[in-house]
Amino acid sequence: MLKPELIGKISSISSVLEVSGYPKPGNVHRTRDFFDMSFEDFLISGVVTQNIITSAATQAKEILKDNDYSKAQIGKYILEAVKETDNWIKNNTNLGIMMLEVPIAQAASISNDFTEIQENVGKLLDATTVEDAINLYDAINLASAGGMGEQEEYDVQSDNAKDELRKNNQTMYDVLEISAGWDQLAFELTNKMPKIFNIGFKTFDELRKEKRTNTATVQTFLTILSKVPDTLISRKYGEEESSKVSESAKTLLNEYGEEYFDKDLNYFDDYLYENNYNPGTTADLTAASIMLSYLKDEME
Repeated sequence: MLKPELIGKISSISSVLEVSGYPKPGNVHRTRDFFDMSFEDFLISGVVTQNIITSAATQAKEILKDNDYSKAQIGKYILEAVKETDNWIKNNTNLGIMMLEVPIAQAASISNDFTEIQENVGKLLDATTVEDAINLYDAINLASAGGMGEQEEYDVQSDNAKDELRKNNQTMYDVLEISAGWDQLAFELTNKMPKIFNIGFKTFDELRKEKRTNTATVQTFLTILSKVPDTLISRKYGEEESSKVSESAKTLLNEYGEEYFDKDLNYFDDYLYENNYNPGTTADLTAASIMLSYLKDEME
């Protein structure tokens, strides 16, 4: 089994590599800042959460004593990661990444080999508690992230939300399941991360054997976007616009290897940026995919 310290380093590496990918269309990258957040903000976020991921992976070892997966305290570590990030950066740079990488880190910490990670992710999420849900809600509110909790049932912005969760014994898995129909992160977390394991990870892991890391990162991002319409775009502009962006990504991927690919890639990046189409969820899935690839290296 991997040491928690190594898992923490891999999480940090994956976050830094994801944001460094350029030009990664519609997102912050090393040659593109947004008005309210910069490339450096994301680098800092990836570094300062390393110790939190290490602690989460350490806590997961408690599961091995009696096979009680609820001991993982996933929500606690997501909240701690967001709090630590908030100490340095006053914007939501990594809530989505932490929601994915905390359970991946904990699953890796208790897996004997890489093939066990996906199943353990499922077991961890199935065993989440009401306190995990409450901590997740606090993390979402601290990060000022909308979308997943904006619903009639257990709205994160409701003053009574936490009381309702306790009263109705709603776990983190329960509230994520409510959102899974329209929120890709929630879907991944309640379904053993199928897009991350079957699309993102496989794409990145294969590409980085023969391509530069930056190329593998951008291609992985485009591959995910081409197959999975981005939640952040659909939330802001509707499913039709999100699907159009995915179709454009698919068209661009088909041009890979042509002399005009780089020009069209830059054009696509500019187009998304200028129209405020930010595939932020795709970036989160990409970071998690990169993390899995590096975990696989260490577990083989």
